[in-house]
Amino acid sequence: MPRILIIEDDPLMTRLYQKVFRFEKYDVDVASNGKLGLEKVKLEKPTLILLDIMMPEMNGLEVLTKLKADEETKKIPVIVLTNLAGTQDAETAMAKGAVRYIVKSEHDPKEVVKIVKEILAGYTRDKIPEVSKEKKE
Repeated sequence: MPRILIIEDDPLMTRLYQKVFRFEKYDVDVASNGKLGLEKVKLEKPTLILLDIMMPEMNGLEVLTKLKADEETKKIPVIVLTNLAGTQDAETAMAKGAVRYIVKSEHDPKEVVKIVKEILAGYTRDKIPEVSKEKKE
């Protein structure tokens, strides 16, 4: 079962996303700031990370930079989920290694789950050995 780590400082948003992902049968871990998020990544080994940008102690872009610089965590897909609608923030997040940049007000939680499923399906397909791909064709 995929494990999602939500790194978000807003308790209301955290509970909302936690509930929607659990309904869809995902294991969900949460961290209320970037520093705790990095600790949880090491302990819980999530399949995917939902990461807010504006957080205390360490912002999401700093967390993303650290995740992508670490051999153990650099391949974990990270979706930046934020209230910041600026194109500069999106470009920066994507340049640092995020697989997607989602503005919270533009997507309801069920849409976010759908996006996560699509991303995870793509990552699963990429892990299929070449021999298996040839047999299916």
